[in-house]
Order: sequence, then structure tokens, then C-alpha cells
Amino acid sequence: MNTSYAKAETLTSAVLAPLDWVRQGALVIAFSLLTALAAQIAIPTPWSDVPITGQTFAVLLTGALLGSRLGALAMIAYLVEGALGLPFFAAGGSGLARLTVSPWAGYLWAYPVAAFLTGWLAERGWDRRYLKAAAAMALGSIVILLGGMIWRLWFMSLDQALLTGVLPFLPGDAIKIALAAAVLPSGWALLRKTSGKK
Repeated sequence: MNTSYAKAETLTSAVLAPLDWVRQGALVIAFSLLTALAAQIAIPTPWSDVPITGQTFAVLLTGALLGSRLGALAMIAYLVEGALGLPFFAAGGSGLARLTVSPWAGYLWAYPVAAFLTGWLAERGWDRRYLKAAAAMALGSIVILLGGMIWRLWFMSLDQALLTGVLPFLPGDAIKIALAAAVLPSGWALLRKTSGKK
């Protein structure tokens, strides 16, 4: 039985192998743009100054599909693009102030770490089964929420940070994790099918 598809670090590297520098660069830029696009899905909430966005979905999927190194680089590229003035942050926001003085900057700074962790787990096969993929995504999501909460402690109490920056987002994050985790095993199954693997 040929299991060459299983030797690749991530689903993307299995599909697009070999990943030369040009392809790697293109993937980093493409996934930074995907995150920017997902950030435009921003729903204001009455309980927090932090909107509900599609960013965490994109961050976790980026890490899982690109792996630790490229996933983190894509998120760093995203932060640089937004800091330089491109309207890539939530609801078209941009600028260095979003990363330095805003109460939600901690979430943004956590993106490269979350993508790295999710990608690192995917490289170890956590992306091939739904429950493990969901666990990898959940760990990445925890990193984002913790980053956001810790940063918010500069602006408010721990209770306020929890009530406005973590707890309200747990149900939505669970849905995003469920959707993102479903993509990965399905992609591997499709790859096996199209490659004639059993």
C-alpha cells in the first residue's frame, strides 16, 4: 500500500508538494489575505467592545493547513499588512495603534502563536481525525482567548476581561472549531480517494 500522502506534514503540503520558496511565499500571502477577508465579517456585540469575527476560523485553519512555520508566518504577514495601513483588521480597521494601544490587541498578537500551535499539532497527525483536529483547534482558540484576556487586564479588571473578552465568545468559537475541524479529515479522505488510497 502506497501511503505517500500520509508522509506529508500537512494537507496543503501533501496536495501541493513539492513546496518550493515561491509556493511557500504565495501560500503565506494568500492565507494572510484570507484572514483579512474573514476579519471583515465583524458583528458588533452589546456585551463587549470586541466584535464577533471570522478571524479565529481563518487563523486556526491557516495553522492546520500550512503547518507551524508557514502558518505563523502568514499571521505575522497579516499583522504587518494591517499595521502598515491596509484595512485588514476587524471591520476594515488598520494601523499600528490596533496592535499597541487598543484593548483587543492581545487577540491579534496571539494569532501567530495559535497558528503555530495548531500547525505543530497538524504536523503530528492531529488533522486526520475529527476529534483530534477539533482538539488542536480548541487549543489554538484558547491561546487566542488567553492572549486577548491577558492584554485586556491593562484596561480592566479580571472579571471584566473574562465577561467581555472570553466567556461571550466560547459558543461561537465552538462552532468555528467544529466547522474548521471538519475540513481537515474530509480533505485527507478526499485526497485518499482521488489518489486511489485505501
